[in-house]
Formats: sequence, C-alpha cells, structure tokens
Amino acid sequence: MSSLELLRASPALLVTLCAVLGLMVGSFLNVVIYRLPKMLEREWEGQCASLKGEETTPGTPFSLVVPRSACPSCGHKITALENIPLLSYAFLRGRCSQCKTPISVRYPLVELLTGALSGFIAWHFGFGWATVGALIFCWSLIALTFIDFDTQLLPDSITQPLIWLGLAFNIGGTFTDLQTAVIGAIAGYLSLWLVYWLFKFATGKEGMGFGDFKLLSAAGAWLGWQVLPVVILLSSVVGAAVGITLILFARHGRHVPIPFGPYLAGGAMIALFWGHAIMRAYLG
Repeated sequence: MSSLELLRASPALLVTLCAVLGLMVGSFLNVVIYRLPKMLEREWEGQCASLKGEETTPGTPFSLVVPRSACPSCGHKITALENIPLLSYAFLRGRCSQCKTPISVRYPLVELLTGALSGFIAWHFGFGWATVGALIFCWSLIALTFIDFDTQLLPDSITQPLIWLGLAFNIGGTFTDLQTAVIGAIAGYLSLWLVYWLFKFATGKEGMGFGDFKLLSAAGAWLGWQVLPVVILLSSVVGAAVGITLILFARHGRHVPIPFGPYLAGGAMIALFWGHAIMRAYLG
C-alpha cells in the first residue's frame, strides 16, 4: 500500500500528519509575521530613495530565510533544538537559553492555532484536494491576521496570490464552481470598495485599507459569492463588539484605527467550514 493510499484509508493518520505539519508551518508563520512587514519597509525606503535620486547602499541581507532567527535582546542564534514547535518553548520555560529574557507567548500560540486548525481541516474535508486548498487558505489567513494586528497592513504578496490560488483550486470545483468563484472575487473586492468610497464621501476619512478589499476578494475566489454575506456579517459583528469593548474597558481612543483584516479572516474561516450551511439555514 502506497503512502497516499494509507492516508486515504486512515483518517486518523491524515489528521495527525496535518496537525504535525501545521505545527511546523506555524513556526514558519511566526517568521513571516515578524519579517515580512520589515522587508516591505526596507523595500519602500529603497523606492523612496530612488525617487528622490538618492544613492542607496546595500544593507545586511534580510529575508524570510536569512539571517538566522536570534534573540532580540542578546543576539543568541536560535538552534534547531530550540526551534521545535511547542516543545522548545516548554523546555526553555518561555525564556531565552542565554540571557533568560522572556519569549512572547504568542509564538507557541500561533503554532498551536495553526496545528489545531490544520488537524481540524483534515478531519472536516478528508483526503483530497479540498484539504490541500483549505490548509493553504488557513495558513495565509493566520499570517494576515497577525500582521494586520501588528502593523495594520495586509501585504499584497499574500492577498493577491491568494485570489489567484482560490480561482485555480475552483477550476475543478474544489469548493465551488469557477463561475461562482470569479463572481465572488469581483463582488468581494467591489463591495468593500464601494463602502470605502461612500464612507469617504460622507466623512472625508478613510474607513479601511485596500488590503481589506483584496482579502474579501480572496474569500470570494475560494468560497464563492454566496457566502460573502456570511463573511461580512460575522466580521462586522465581531469587529464592532471588539471595538466597543476596547473603547469602554481598555481606554482605546475612538479615533485610533482598529484593523478589520483579522475579523474578515475569522469570518472567512467560519465560512470555509459552515458558510453554505449557514446560508441554507438562514434562507430556510
């Protein structure tokens, strides 16, 4: 029996394998969440200098793979044994092995979240292309969520490929038919684009960023236009509840922007699993 046949015949093995894979991907997503915004800042600074006619000197190479991860306090290079998802954090008791500076608990939480959702995706969709696509969709949404929380950015380098990947997976009708996916991508972008301009004409202010348009477009490309109302409704309700809570209890300024991307991502994840069922229940 081949490995693929074994995974098809054993759902428990598939779930376990995807969960472990999710833990490892979660460790990499921590790198993406931290480094990608800094890479964009370097790129923008270089572009600004070029437009001004200023000469730029090449800096230290900085990408998703170089330099090696290190403690921000003492510069200690993270070894392979110190980079095992969840286990290393527990073994180190949440501190750098050299300077004992506390390590943010968010690192293992991202790993745990990614592993748990990856296992659930395998259980929900079973063996097949739907699981492969849903894993890619989920991992991208996790990265976008935490990047938006930190920087209020939704990088094009993630959102734009996500749109095209959604359309590609639906060529064979993995989550919906291709026509529905194309309409979903268009409707997802234009719906928030219209809200943006209506709000700007009414108030003179920008209520959201263009990255939000692209993220909802990606959700439409993956899941179809029918579930977009579910995504928008869920994200709006949760976003409003969180915003009001921050203003009332955390003294969050009313004029301080709150990123909308994480709530769109959460609504899209719920729609991935139960979007069509929610729409049928509502219409029924």
